[in-house]
Amino acid sequence: MAARTMARFTRTATPHTDWCTRDHRCGVTLHQAPDIIADGPLGGRAVITRVRAADVDYAEIRIRVPLSRTEDTARRQLRLALHLCRELLAAIAAIRPAALPGRAERPAIDRRTT
Repeated sequence: MAARTMARFTRTATPHTDWCTRDHRCGVTLHQAPDIIADGPLGGRAVITRVRAADVDYAEIRIRVPLSRTEDTARRQLRLALHLCRELLAAIAAIRPAALPGRAERPAIDRRTT
């Protein structure tokens, strides 16, 4: 008796884009642009990368913010960082409200159960 112990996945390869790096950062279904780095004062840094996963483009944003050694001040800084991230997401969503195609269509809502 033969048993398969590992699942086998098949993925459709996505073609390279005009902006992707075409190097080790690209995978079968993921493509990445070169990082754009902005250094801030006192050791802060923001890195933004354009990423295509399957057929959707994303901006991947990583930030490093130096925190105060005082616990209360560090917590206030973290709250402010989270607040500003929420504002950023809301501002971007306002520019591109239908980020995921097909999400507005909800055929099951009007369907009655039998």
